[in-house]
Amino acid sequence: MHCRDVRSAVSARIDGEEPPPGVPPAAVEAHLRGCAECGRWGERARRLKALAAGLDLG
Repeated sequence: MHCRDVRSAVSARIDGEEPPPGVPPAAVEAHLRGCAECGRWGERARRLKALAAGLDLG
């Protein structure tokens, strides 16, 4: 599985969306266990989402 596919799936998961077609969650999890770079990318994306949720734009 390619990193770009995993990152798309992780992004969808963070946003509460369905994973991209043809990207099984089990394969994403296996890739994340073996790819530290994608794991870090996912963690940064989660933190960014949390920070953005806390912004007061009103």
